[in-house]
Amino acid sequence: MRQYDDERRSPVERIVGQDLDEQSGKGKPLSSRASQTQRSIEAYLKAGVRPRWMERVGDIDAGIARERRRLARAYRALQGECAGDPQAFATRWRDCARSWDFEELNVLIEQHNNWYPIERDLPLNPRTGDYVRVGGRSYRRPLLGEEWVFEQFPPTPSADAA
Repeated sequence: MRQYDDERRSPVERIVGQDLDEQSGKGKPLSSRASQTQRSIEAYLKAGVRPRWMERVGDIDAGIARERRRLARAYRALQGECAGDPQAFATRWRDCARSWDFEELNVLIEQHNNWYPIERDLPLNPRTGDYVRVGGRSYRRPLLGEEWVFEQFPPTPSADAA
């Protein structure tokens, strides 16, 4: 039965559940030092340590920019190869977009979507049961895939694309 329960829980719930006392279901008590230490972004930055969520967001942004540059190069090269044949370009670009590997970046994005509200200690909206928006927008990042590629670089080439 326990294995079935583990399969139904998210990765975050499984990891947090490992720190619970099996009998009481409560977390382990904090040490006196840990309970007296200030936990704020300012304290992390003074200590010279960036919080994991901050590192991960930077990695995601850098990864998206890198993939966008790589896609732009591939897009321009394919436009040059298929000059004068928009049908061939569209077919080959769709194949390229389908085969583009975003797995490593999507793992980071999934970790961000699962852990960011916990790491930032975001409050819950009591009406929706979801975490509050950050700066007026959702903290969640969309996973990258074929649709994202086509939003950035459409399969019908235009003079201003890329």
